[in-house]
Amino acid sequence: MKGESSGLIIGISIGLVIGVLLAILALFCFRYHRKRSQIGNSSSRRAATIPIRSNGADSCTILSDSTIGPDSPKASGRNGMSFWLEGFKRSNVVSVSGIPEYSYKDLQKATYNFTTLIGQGAFGPVYKAQMSTGETVAVKVLATDSKQGEKEFQTEVHLLGRLHHRNLVNLVGYCAEKGQHMLIYVYMSKGSLASHLYDEKYEPLSWDLRIYIALDVARGLEYLHDGAVPPVIHRDIKSSNILLDQSMRARVADFGLSREEMVSKHASNIRGTFGYLDPEYVSTRAFTKKSDVYSFGVLLFELIAGRNPQQGLMEYVELAAMNTEGKVGWEEIVDSRLDGKFDTQELNDMAALAYKCINRVPKKRPSMRDIVQVLSRIPKMRHSRKHHTQSLSSTANDIAIDVDQPDSHTPVSEHKREESMDSTADTFEV
Repeated sequence: MKGESSGLIIGISIGLVIGVLLAILALFCFRYHRKRSQIGNSSSRRAATIPIRSNGADSCTILSDSTIGPDSPKASGRNGMSFWLEGFKRSNVVSVSGIPEYSYKDLQKATYNFTTLIGQGAFGPVYKAQMSTGETVAVKVLATDSKQGEKEFQTEVHLLGRLHHRNLVNLVGYCAEKGQHMLIYVYMSKGSLASHLYDEKYEPLSWDLRIYIALDVARGLEYLHDGAVPPVIHRDIKSSNILLDQSMRARVADFGLSREEMVSKHASNIRGTFGYLDPEYVSTRAFTKKSDVYSFGVLLFELIAGRNPQQGLMEYVELAAMNTEGKVGWEEIVDSRLDGKFDTQELNDMAALAYKCINRVPKKRPSMRDIVQVLSRIPKMRHSRKHHTQSLSSTANDIAIDVDQPDSHTPVSEHKREESMDSTADTFEV
C-alpha cells in the first residue's frame, strides 16, 4: 500500500508540473498573438493617415531633366523604393501610397542645414537638395506661420501619389517628423513662368516658347480634368505655379488647394489667387472644371501681354476686346519685349481662345480638351503655311523659267500661278 501511495503522489506531481508548463506556454502564446495584433492595428492606423494610391502612372511620364526611361525613379517609387534618395537612410517607406517617407536628418544634410534657399511661396520656403547619387531635388518646407497647413500637405501627398503626367510636377517623397512637414519634388531648373515673364535678368520668352508653354499647361490640366479618376480641379492656376525644366517644358505645380470632383464643390472660404479667380466661383462659392478654364484664360493673356493680373491685366484685355470683338486685332496688347517678333494670325487665334475661356458664363467656356486641340493646331497651321510658302516659291521659280520660253506657253504659266494663289487663299480661309 505504501508503494502504491508513493506512486500516486509521484504521478500527481508530474501531472501538476506538466499542467503548469502547459499553462505557462499558453500564456506566452496568448501574449505573443496579442502583441502581433497590436502591431498590426498600429500599422493600419499609420497607413490610414497616408492616402492610398488609387491610380497608375501615366505611360509617358518624364520625371526630370536627367531621368528618362523605364528605370525612372517613380517606377521604383511604386515599390516603396526611390532612386532619388537611395543614398539616404529611410525612416519609413510607405509602400501602400507609393510615396517614400524620409527622415528630417537626411533632408537637413541634403540641404546643407537648409541654407540652399531657391524660392518662397505661400506654403513656405523651397530648398535645393543635393543627394549622394548626384541627383538634385527641391524640398518644400511648410512654414510654421504658413497660411496653408497640414491639410494642404496631406492633399498634395494624396493627389500626387496617384497623379503622374509629363506636364505635372512629380512628388518623389515627403517628410513628417519633428513637427516638420516637407515635400520633395523633381527639381525644375529653369524656375517659374512668372520669373521669366517679369524678372529682368531673364531673356524675354520667344513667341514660339509661349505657345508651347501654353500647350504644356493645357495638357496637364486636361489630364487632371479628363484623365484622372476621379477628376481633379487644381483651383490655383497662375504663372508662379507653372515650372519649367531644363528643356523649357512646362509643368503644373502646387496642388495644395486642389480638390477631387467627387468632394463637395462648395467652400465656405474663397481660396485662390486674386486676379485668376473665376467671378462665378467668387459669387457662388462653387468651383468646377470651368473655374480652372477661367484661370487658364487669364494665364494665356498673361503670356500674350507679359502683364500680371494684379497690374490690371483683365481691364487691359476688356478695353482691347471692345475694338477686337474678341476675334482679331489683339496686336495692341502684345508684350513689348517681343519686339514685334510674333505671328499675327497665331496671336489672334490664341487671344480669341483666351477670351472664350474668361467668358462670364461658365457653360460658354471651352473644355480643356477643346483648348488642347485648338492650341495644338497653331504649330500645325504654321507648318502648313510654311509648306504653302515653299510651294509658292517653287511655283514662282517655275514661272521665271517659263518667261524665257516661247510666248505660247506664257498664258498657261500665268493660269497655273493664279490657281496656286487661289487654292492657298482658300486654305487660309478654312
